Amino acid sequence: MNVKTNLDYLKGFVSDNQMKEYSDKVESVFDVIYGKTGAGNDFLGWVTLPGEIDTVMLEDIKATAEDLRRKSDVFVVVGIGGSYLGARAVIEALGSHFTQLMGEEKTQIVYAGNNMSEDYLADLLHLLDKKEYSMTVISKSGTTTEPAVAFRILKNHIEKKYGKKEARSRIVAVTDRAKGALKTLSDKEGYKTYVVPDDVGGRYSVLTPVGLLPIAVAGIDIAKLVEGARIMQNYCLANKNADNEIARYAVARQVLYHTGKTTELLVNYEPRLLYFSEWWKQLYGESEGKDNKGIFPASVSFTTDLHSMGQYIQEGLRNIFETVISVENSDNEILIPEDDEDLDSMNYIAGKRLSFVNHTAEKATILAHVDGGVPNIRLEIPRISPEVMGELIYFFEMACAISGYMLGVNPFNQPGVEAYKKNMFALLGKKGYEDRAAELRKKDNK
Repeated sequence: MNVKTNLDYLKGFVSDNQMKEYSDKVESVFDVIYGKTGAGNDFLGWVTLPGEIDTVMLEDIKATAEDLRRKSDVFVVVGIGGSYLGARAVIEALGSHFTQLMGEEKTQIVYAGNNMSEDYLADLLHLLDKKEYSMTVISKSGTTTEPAVAFRILKNHIEKKYGKKEARSRIVAVTDRAKGALKTLSDKEGYKTYVVPDDVGGRYSVLTPVGLLPIAVAGIDIAKLVEGARIMQNYCLANKNADNEIARYAVARQVLYHTGKTTELLVNYEPRLLYFSEWWKQLYGESEGKDNKGIFPASVSFTTDLHSMGQYIQEGLRNIFETVISVENSDNEILIPEDDEDLDSMNYIAGKRLSFVNHTAEKATILAHVDGGVPNIRLEIPRISPEVMGELIYFFEMACAISGYMLGVNPFNQPGVEAYKKNMFALLGKKGYEDRAAELRKKDNK
């Protein structure tokens, strides 16, 4: 197990008694999760998922991915929220920073259905006019507005470009096992189809075909990703107590929250983890933000954001704490050269690795922020690899479930999301929403 939770930088912010108060609840929370007795227990499929993914399924996904790569310069992932964020997080964490500019014979992954910008989709269609492409559409229902609209437009484009028969071989649907608009369409058209398990919600679905297919198309070893998650799953089964590294993180965040630290900043020092932070924000925001409770999840990328957000973190409102993902090893080595003129005054670090400077910046920043009244949790990993990413995914999923139950909310529903959807349906003129539309227009005219 590669993920370690370092709580050394909480000293002076929380007491041993405060930690013990919540640590004493850990075993009972684990009992609720594994016994499936808590709120939302019908969405706990992710708990045992890594151990249930068999070789047959992985080989089928890999074979489909290889077929799509052979015929595609570009692969479009159509989805929103949990239907694309997890895949994008892993793909960007494990790929080159400049994949699209390298000129290598590699299928490029692009995304649609995650916004409703007309200009974005027009630019994408212009690209697809010039490229060989295929796509996956990911939706349990097939009626979520953003991906449904994008897929309607892209389906029309791909059928015009290749003809209906060839288009069918270039579309893969990831949807409900038995029902929904996308399932109906997939059966009618004969699309290759994968199932979103009934007991796994969108934000917990990265280790299902929702995430595994796009990740495999990107050329990443999904077996190693799953194995990392399986290692963390087995670790949890063997350590259902307060000494569990995941539980220590979950407990620390709850203690900090109840002392007034209501905003958590997930901090990375590696740009490849930018979209991992975006996935994390959905996971925690959608899971904990209900009943007028919950830690607000935000993120920063250091050292870049030290030059924009550093001032606020150091001296702004003292309602924040940081969780730093600390990566011990780089995949590459760059030494800072000596310069005879030394006009930039950097010769004092000549001969040192750039990673050494980055790690020093991390330590210096943590110490400064702690001195400024910002507690820090440090999550230490040896490197960014498929196995470690699998571990991190499961780590944060389990920590989120523990935190949610300690907070007293259902970590697996999202009732608040429906409010804006109903308003949008009404204002767009969807049948059945006429009364709501009239009410909204009356409010908006005031």
